[in-house]
Amino acid sequence: MARDKVTYESYEQDLFDNPPKGPVGAHRGSRPLITRIAPFVIVILVAALCGFAAWAVSSGEYQNLLNLKSTQSSTTADTATKAEKKSDASKSDSSSDSADSSSSDASANSDSNASSDSSSGDQSAQQQTETAAVNKATQIRVVNGTGVSGYAGQKADVLQTSGYTSVEAANPTGSLPSSTVVWYQNESDKATAQDVANTLGISTVQQAQGLATPIIVVLMN
Repeated sequence: MARDKVTYESYEQDLFDNPPKGPVGAHRGSRPLITRIAPFVIVILVAALCGFAAWAVSSGEYQNLLNLKSTQSSTTADTATKAEKKSDASKSDSSSDSADSSSSDASANSDSNASSDSSSGDQSAQQQTETAAVNKATQIRVVNGTGVSGYAGQKADVLQTSGYTSVEAANPTGSLPSSTVVWYQNESDKATAQDVANTLGISTVQQAQGLATPIIVVLMN
């Protein structure tokens, strides 16, 4: 007797015989090498750090590191303090120099002003002395020794225009000098004689005795 052949279709279908369409799963690809070894590397590093920390604490090196850091911080602070003090000292010296310079300038200006005032005072006093010494009321005679008619009168007019009030023109009566000259008799008439010479453009002024008037102007060629 022959046996019936069992096939897939011989069984009644159930839910397992109706799988969903399309793929229902996928194989994951291989991970990169760095990703696979990263956990081991991290563990090794942590272990090394822990070992170093334990060694530093047990050997005292940890305290040395702290002291070194503290020393560096102290050195930095000292350097900053010294720099600040040096800057303050420099500013103070600069201020002192400025004050000294200002004081010196003020003293120099004061001395200059005092010297200028003194010079002005001396010049003013000298001018006042000269002005006081010139007496334009002094009697003056102008003698014409040139032979030019009316020349003495012209010079007398010049003196009168300059402010002299007692001037006369005359002809020569005695010996005459070799050049034009202004004679004065007394020392007190010297300043007036010099002023007369300056007014007439005469360069020679001499003191003489026995004059008929305090000042005589002799006009020569």
